[in-house]
Parts: sequence; C-alpha cells; structure tokens
Amino acid sequence: MESLTLSSLSNWVVPSSSQPFFRSSNCLFQTSFNFKTIEFPFLLLKTISLSPPRFSKVKTRATLDEKDQISTTPVLVQDEKEQKQPIKEVEESVKLLKTAAKTRKVPAEEILSAFSVIEKAKLDPSGFLETLGGMQSPGRTWMLIFTAKKRLEGGTYFPITAVQRFDAAAKRIENGVYLGPIGSLTFEGKLSWKNRILAFIFERVRVKIGPFNPFEISIKEKDEQEPGNKDPFFIWFYVDEEIAVARGRSGGTAFWVRCQRVSIF
Repeated sequence: MESLTLSSLSNWVVPSSSQPFFRSSNCLFQTSFNFKTIEFPFLLLKTISLSPPRFSKVKTRATLDEKDQISTTPVLVQDEKEQKQPIKEVEESVKLLKTAAKTRKVPAEEILSAFSVIEKAKLDPSGFLETLGGMQSPGRTWMLIFTAKKRLEGGTYFPITAVQRFDAAAKRIENGVYLGPIGSLTFEGKLSWKNRILAFIFERVRVKIGPFNPFEISIKEKDEQEPGNKDPFFIWFYVDEEIAVARGRSGGTAFWVRCQRVSIF
C-alpha cells in the first residue's frame, strides 16, 4: 500500500465545495477526526502527518435516490468457465460489505474475504460506469469505507471522511477529503473507461483552510489526450446502486458506499 503526499493528493478524495466540512442529516456511520498519520493506498502519495485539534464528530449517510434505484443483483459474465465463485457466495459477500458500511463493526478479516470472493467472481463490468457516474452531470458521489493492503494483507476502516464524485456523462472525476473546521482538499480532472478500468488525470486542486475562501491551483494543463494505462487508475470488481469495490494502481483494494450530495457548513 502506498502512502500519500500533499503534492499528489490527487488520486481520490472529495466533491468540491467552498466550505470546509459537511454534514448530512441522514447517516449510516460516524467518523471521528482524531488521527495521526493517514495512508491512502491508491494515491501514489507519500505520507501526510496531521495533528488536528479536537472537534465534533461528523455524520454521513449513504442513501439512494429513489428515481435511480435498480436491481442490485450481481451480474456474472455469460461464460461459465470464467466464473470463479458461485453467485450465492458473491451475494453473501456483497451483503456483508453493505452491513460493514452501515455499522463499521464487521471484522476486517471478513471484509478481506469478501473482497477476494468478489474479485474472483469476474462479474460483468458492462454497467459499472453508468452505475458509478450516473447518466447525467454532475454524476454520483461515493464515500470511502474500508481500505486493504496489497494482496489483501490486512486492512482497516478509513478514519476520515473521503468522498469521490464520478461523472460518466462529462467524463470527470473529483476526489477530496474533509477535515472538519481545519479545511478541505479536493482534486478534479478527467477520466476514461475501458472494460473495467477507470483511468484518470487530475488537472487542478482546490484548498480550503479554516474560515477562509478556497483557492485553486492548476496542476496540469488541459489537453485532449484521454487518461491511459500510465496514469492512475482503478480496476472495478463490483458496482451496484449502494456499494462499489475496486483496486488502485498501487495494489490496494477498497470499497465505497453511495452517498447523497452533502450539505456544507
């Protein structure tokens, strides 16, 4: 698992906002922001050491927009020879991950086992991008719940609020972390999709510190070239209307839960 540096805190974090912190009245789990060193396995980043002051917990909830609800039954590829895990095992693993998203009490070992089952199942990825990013802008937002090390050698619930927005229509991605009253850090750029691989390039970063207005920094000039295999990417193993599972370029695996657009204060 690779850790992260501010200079490249670009591979996945939070939806942009002019405010430093968010709150939703609907919550699936609570997150405390007392932490020391944080590692983001997909971010090609070195290490960020943060020692924020104490402040209140943030609550968030992953809920579904009724108009967007569809069947969440896993879809397997048609060739049975390619199927490595029975569909029942996949369904049970997905159910376990959804319980973990709601409670944050499912043991890490069980989550790692679920990751392994889902990856080996070789699910059909044809509908993944549309489910991740919706059919129109600004797309959909997903909150990071759990990250695992390379080869699934351990993992943990993610300790801070990190959210990604995928916009399939505009081929855009936005990642960020919210650190409560301390501020927020977001990255925005473009994405491309091929089979089950979502590659991306970030073009600008937005920084919000305390009560001050945010400022933007361009980190890459815009061009017509689409992100490719030399850029950061995610390999998606499972996506439905509630959760998504993927592996990053560094080899770490994680899962997200779908969340509503957040209100900021």
